[in-house]
Parts: sequence; C-alpha cells; structure tokens
Amino acid sequence: MIELDIHEIRDGGRGRYFVSHGEKGESELTYTLRDSTMVIDYTYTPPVMRGEGVAGRLVERAVEDARERGWTIRPVCPYVKIKIDRTPAWHDVLEA
Repeated sequence: MIELDIHEIRDGGRGRYFVSHGEKGESELTYTLRDSTMVIDYTYTPPVMRGEGVAGRLVERAVEDARERGWTIRPVCPYVKIKIDRTPAWHDVLEA
C-alpha cells in the first residue's frame, strides 16, 4: 500500500480532502456540510493512480473524521455509496 498524505480544507459549508501525486495530479473527495451531515458529492483519482486504493483511503478518512466530529454521511457520489455499503463497519455514520 502506498503512503498517502491526506489533507483537508474546509471553507464554510464546503470541504475537500485531497492527496497530491506531484506531476501525476491530485486525488480528491468533496463534500458539503449541512447541519451535521457530510454530503459527499464527488471523488476523483487521476487515471495513472487508479487501482492504488487512493479513493478508498479518502473515503476512509472522511468516515473517520465524521465519526470523530459526531457527523453523519450522506453519500451522493456513486463510488462512495458503494464503498460504504460494502463496509459494514462504516454504517454507523450513515444518515438515517
């Protein structure tokens, strides 16, 4: 598994997790915060980095942070919805 330095930027009600891959570009996960619900709407990984587990690690970080902050997650992004659906240990943060 490759080493990742995941960063988060929040500006008001919007947030973004990202990993820089240097000249290969950036992977990202974006969300909107509505009350205490993280609405994850988008993930992207550059084609040359796909298959390395980067997007999954971004989702994992978002889940960990939501759990720590007492937030729930509403996965609008199809990738995130599938990833969370397939990981029962993350179901505790899903919006009811």
